[in-house]
Formats: sequence, C-alpha cells, structure tokens
Amino acid sequence: MQQLVVGLLVVLCSAYALWSLMPVALRRPLAAWLLRAPGLGHAGPLAGVLRRAAAGPNACGCDGCDAKPAAPARADAAVPIRILRKTGKR
Repeated sequence: MQQLVVGLLVVLCSAYALWSLMPVALRRPLAAWLLRAPGLGHAGPLAGVLRRAAAGPNACGCDGCDAKPAAPARADAAVPIRILRKTGKR
C-alpha cells in the first residue's frame, strides 16, 4: 500500500512539474484536448485550470500579462535625498 501511495505521488508531482515547465505553445492544445476528455472538461476540479490554459493568447504570449498592473507613481510622493559628505579621517 505504501508503494502505491508513493508511486501515485511521484506521478502527480511529475505531471505538475511537466505542466509548469511546458511552453505555452504546447500547453494550450493539450489543455483543449483534455477539456474534451470525459469527466475533465465539464465540472471536474481541473476544469477551471484547463479552461484558463486553453484560453486564447494574451498580448505577449506569456502568463505575466494577466497580473494586475502596478499603480502609477504619484507626483507628490517625493522622497528627500540625504547627501553625506565623506571625510578624509577615519
């Protein structure tokens, strides 16, 4: 029984690592194919992940564009600069 559990964990971790490191160009068609598989594409626990992966490409083709844009810097948020003079004595 212990070997079965360890074997299942190794397979799941390998699949996760492969999915994470796979290029988006390969992940999209694989996700679309898995969505058509019975049990995965409708209401399974992986359906949301697969739908996001199978979605069309974003602006640059990477996953970083989905992040919330950073707030613009405020003009009134000036930070004073302190200049320390270096003396020749130690």
